[in-house]
Amino acid sequence: MVATRSEFLKQLEDIDEALGRFAAKTAEDVRALAQALAGDKQAIESVLAGDQPARRQRALIEDICFDIMLLQQPVAGDLRFVSGSFRLVSDLSHIDDKARDVAELAQILPAEVTEKLGDHLSFASERVATMLEDAVEAFRTSDVEKARGVFAMDDDVDDVYLAAEGVVIDLIKSSETSAKYLPELLMVAKYFERMGDDAVRIADWVIFRVTGARERAAAEPDAADAQ
Repeated sequence: MVATRSEFLKQLEDIDEALGRFAAKTAEDVRALAQALAGDKQAIESVLAGDQPARRQRALIEDICFDIMLLQQPVAGDLRFVSGSFRLVSDLSHIDDKARDVAELAQILPAEVTEKLGDHLSFASERVATMLEDAVEAFRTSDVEKARGVFAMDDDVDDVYLAAEGVVIDLIKSSETSAKYLPELLMVAKYFERMGDDAVRIADWVIFRVTGARERAAAEPDAADAQ
C-alpha cells in the first residue's frame, strides 16, 4: 500500500536520523582505536562489542530504503537520497568492520610494537573519524564543499600509511623489534587507509546526490570489501 506524503517524509526522516546514529557510533569506535592500540583492554572490548548493534542499525536503514523503493517509487532528489543512503550504509559498515579488525589486531600486538607507530596511529584514528563525521554530515545537509573537504583529508591518511611503511622498513633493518609482529603492525596502518577510502566514497555520494555526477568515480571498494 502506498503511504501518504506525510508518512513518506517520515520515512525519509527516519533514514536521516538512523544514518546520523550509525555514523556517530562508528566514529566513536574509530577514535577508540587509538586507546585500543595503546593497550586499553576496555577500549578493545567496546569496539568489538559493537558488531551486533551495527548490524541491526544497517538492517533498519536498508529495510526502510527497500520499502520506499519498492512501494513509493521515489523520483529525482528523493530517489537520489534513498539510493545514496543505501550505498552510504554499506560504506559505513565497511568502516565499522575494519574498526573491529583493528581491535582484534590490538589484542595480539604488544605495546612495545604499537608504540613505534603510536603518534601516526593516533593521528589516523582521529583523522578518519573526522572524515567519516564530515562525510555523513555533508550527505545529510547536501553540503558539496564539506564533501570535497573529505577528499582533501584523505591525503593525510595516505601519508600516515607511507610513514608507517617507512617505520616498519627501518625496524626490519635495525632488528630492533621482532619481525614477528611487523606485518600486523603495517596492516593496522593499511586498515586506516582503507577506512579513509570508504569515507571518500561517502563524500562522493554527496556530490552525486546533489549534482547527479560523481567526482571520484574510480574510488570503488577494494577486493576485500566486495566479498
